[in-house]
Amino acid sequence: MRDIQNEEDTRAVPLQKVGVKGVKYPVVVLDKTASKQHTTATVDLYVNLPHNYKGTHMSRFIEVFHKYHTDISMHHFLDMLEEIRVKLDAQKSFGRIEFPYFIEKKAPVTEASGIMQYKCSYEGEVSEDGDRKFYISIQVPVATLCPCSKAISEYGAHNQRGLVSVRLLYKEFFWIEDVITTIENCASTPLYSLLKRKDEKYVTEHAYENPRFVEDVVREVYLGLKKLGFTSFSVEAENDESIHNHNAYAFAEYSI
Repeated sequence: MRDIQNEEDTRAVPLQKVGVKGVKYPVVVLDKTASKQHTTATVDLYVNLPHNYKGTHMSRFIEVFHKYHTDISMHHFLDMLEEIRVKLDAQKSFGRIEFPYFIEKKAPVTEASGIMQYKCSYEGEVSEDGDRKFYISIQVPVATLCPCSKAISEYGAHNQRGLVSVRLLYKEFFWIEDVITTIENCASTPLYSLLKRKDEKYVTEHAYENPRFVEDVVREVYLGLKKLGFTSFSVEAENDESIHNHNAYAFAEYSI
């Protein structure tokens, strides 16, 4: 049967990335408490294409990914990309998967259980020369209370929900849960999916006793990630302001 993708292209235009994008697929990732977690990922997979090849074989991306989807842990992600690179006879392969990660979380006083969702992604690149890069991104919703508002008001202070996003260079295995806990501890208060009245009172008062600017959150997360042993990362925080018609934002990165 004719293989048009392998036929020669004469336009002399190499393509840096070709492949499949936006694939929805069930995956299994590691879970610190339950060992494994079933979730659904959005998957992008690419290789480079030399100028003399007309196209790539799209089915091979799915064929390889299917082999790994029941254990797409940090340990195996780059192995999966290497297999894609070899199978498609490419110099480089690239991949990104984004998935919701769920954690059962207890309310701070009543210990009523609910499920929190966090957005995570793996992003990697492998080359035939052995160069490998792998990043993990995690987004954590938090709440902050404004230090300025607390200082100048006779009573009360405005607060807001924010989103902290970190991008971590993978060097050795870590638990997603540990990073999430570190980030939540840097805000005025964590968020919960289920709060009873006693919990709501506690969370409100806890936030009031721990005011944080968006700048404070980024600096505290920065120090927390260094303490966890990460040697290259970025951290950003964005607050959906409650009394301003704009968002507050801060960003920092670190690398040694």
